[in-house]
Amino acid sequence: MKDDEIAAGGAVDISQLKALADKAGTEVVQVELYEEGWGLPASIPVLLDRTSGTTRDLRPLFEAWRFVPERRSGTARALTLDSFIELTNRHKLPPSAIFADSDWRAPSLTAVIDYHEASAAGGAADNCKHRIHYDFPLSEEWKAWIAQDGQPMGQGDFAQWIEDHITELAAPDAADSEEILKTFGFKAAFPNELQMLSRGLQVHAETLVKSNVTLQSGEGEITFAEEHRDASGNKLAVPGMFLLSISPFFMGERARIPVRLRYRVRGGAITWSFHIYRPDVHITEQLRRDMEAAATACELPVYEGAPEA
Repeated sequence: MKDDEIAAGGAVDISQLKALADKAGTEVVQVELYEEGWGLPASIPVLLDRTSGTTRDLRPLFEAWRFVPERRSGTARALTLDSFIELTNRHKLPPSAIFADSDWRAPSLTAVIDYHEASAAGGAADNCKHRIHYDFPLSEEWKAWIAQDGQPMGQGDFAQWIEDHITELAAPDAADSEEILKTFGFKAAFPNELQMLSRGLQVHAETLVKSNVTLQSGEGEITFAEEHRDASGNKLAVPGMFLLSISPFFMGERARIPVRLRYRVRGGAITWSFHIYRPDVHITEQLRRDMEAAATACELPVYEGAPEA
């Protein structure tokens, strides 16, 4: 076979390739491993320059012509728990495992398809490069409340916040009222009470606080005074707590979540903030339920944490 036959795409066999290499002063040789190595081939081909004694790795030349991947790798991202389970079942292997990130701000499940084998003597290691990932879809309402949780707001901004989110508030029932009173020492506000508070704050948005008192019920009482008047202003009752009724997860079930309401008065101005009580509980409970569902449906072990590779 001639050189121009190779350039034209003609068939090439090893003997002809070796003949050309010999003609050019090079040779394809096999370098054998001096002792067995875990995950390594017994020998590798290299191009030996007989003149200089140097070798050249032939792997990049072959890899350039690869038309299928050497192994499965990459991360598929499921948008629902059902899709996560179906994809994991489609690809799973005996060593596969699922890992759960229990960070309540960004919970997720990750199935590592090519995970290490398990055995008392230490099973064979694998690449851990083929994964199925599922981010729990937090609802927009939940993300909005969490983003504002504990953040100070001016009087006008807080009044506007309550008005904008009034539909996400819940009226406490008898069980809620009893539990909140027992735990925190005061009653939870009804949505209409918060709405009255927000409208009162909007009326007094440009006025200063004359005094504020904490009542025995745990509620606050604020007295406003007009900036240009000496007479006392109106009083507003400030509840110590209210209830949210939102779903932490997109298209999920609604949860009734207690929220503390706090304010500070400095120099006649009020700073407001709210504090969601144990937001991690609602996320963690859902994560645990879905962990168990995935473990049962996929028949794979589930671990809280992250894979080491």
